[in-house]
Amino acid sequence: MTYRTLLYVSILMLFAGCGTYFNQPVDFTDARIGENTQATSRLKSLPEPQEKVVVGVYNFRDLTGQYKPTEVGSTFSTAVTQGGTAILINALEDSGWFTTIERENIGNLLNERNIIRSTRQEYQGAQTKPSVPPLLFAGVLLEGGIVSYDSNIVTGGMGARYFGVGGSTQYRQDRVTVYLRAISTSNGKILKNVYVSKTILSQALDANLFKYVKFQRLLEAEVGFTRNEPVQLAVTEAIEKAVEGLIVEGIEENLWHARDGADAEAELLKDYNEEKEEAELTKLYNRKYISREYSHSLGLSLGGALNNSDYSASELRPSFKVDYLYRMSRYLSLNVSANSFELNNGDLYKRKFASIDTNLGFTFLPNDDLTPFAYGGAGILFGFENDQTPENAESTFFKAQYGLGLEYFINQKISLKLFADQNMTFSDDLDYLRNGKRDDYYFNFGFGVSFTLGVKNKMQLN
Repeated sequence: MTYRTLLYVSILMLFAGCGTYFNQPVDFTDARIGENTQATSRLKSLPEPQEKVVVGVYNFRDLTGQYKPTEVGSTFSTAVTQGGTAILINALEDSGWFTTIERENIGNLLNERNIIRSTRQEYQGAQTKPSVPPLLFAGVLLEGGIVSYDSNIVTGGMGARYFGVGGSTQYRQDRVTVYLRAISTSNGKILKNVYVSKTILSQALDANLFKYVKFQRLLEAEVGFTRNEPVQLAVTEAIEKAVEGLIVEGIEENLWHARDGADAEAELLKDYNEEKEEAELTKLYNRKYISREYSHSLGLSLGGALNNSDYSASELRPSFKVDYLYRMSRYLSLNVSANSFELNNGDLYKRKFASIDTNLGFTFLPNDDLTPFAYGGAGILFGFENDQTPENAESTFFKAQYGLGLEYFINQKISLKLFADQNMTFSDDLDYLRNGKRDDYYFNFGFGVSFTLGVKNKMQLN
């Protein structure tokens, strides 16, 4: 059963990539029209311009100087395509906002025009003056290039093997970055500069079986696939995204305008600025860094309490907590809470309690939406009398507690949290029974919501 279960798990891992696995190439394929990216669709859906802008592209080069990485080093093949100019010209054409003129091989064009003049002069004679239409001149030059290709910015994987049955997965992420700038040919001023990056994912997944099924009978099987995102498509998407950004930011700067008027421009700018704000919060590794500007918060939590004392058969009983938090810095906070709960060991022991706790907290990822936190401190525990309470039983206990939790910020005002803590009472009389050398303690578990109050100066948190 163990072998079979692990084999099924490995097969399920492969089914996660069945789109690739079940479309394996088994024959030669015909040439096809090149693939489009998501950025291509956005470019083609842009509103039409009032008037197309004549632009010239002399060269959009690979400026990385990087060679293609391999497992044993690098090769003499470049890491990214050398056809950046062709990709940029195609993106400009797809957008519909630009009239692109030939400048990359301007020498060839001028030679051909000279040939036209000389040919006309030769056949038409000196009586007719040969003429060639004038060349368009560019009002805007587009410059820039592919400025970096970073390999292995994130690598990892996981796997398991048990008695010859196993599976594993690996992944690697690279990153390509492009810059695109628009320059006025009348005065040389840089009108706009746009910066775009794109990650490139490589994945490998495999499952295998190596097992003796009987004496001198060995069964060995393996299956897997590797999938690599094409670097050329990643570069294409980055350049197309840069062209989109250049168009929208040019509208914002009144460099050019859409034919559909201010309403279409406002909608386009709204979507782009929202995306830009999201990008500004997202750092390298796709993590969002958000400045938490609150200084106080109130929280409510529901959960359960579990006794751990001299009695067995402890039962989980509901608990309720109200807490106030003061944020002293990005990482440190001071928390005061009031708790109400019951400890229960069935018919053997039952008692209600209230406590006031003071904790110092530490937030591990203060700028993330999802962050773990830890806390610890001291408090006072008050026990309420009932029918089981003996005479002269302790009703007040000094205690210490520590715990861990996880908090998720829905927005700047509301967060959800999950926590668990251990509470040590430094007394063996919590359950009315003194037995052994170990003091009584209990656990609290809970789920709650916090509401932020007040705003702290942003400079204090950075």
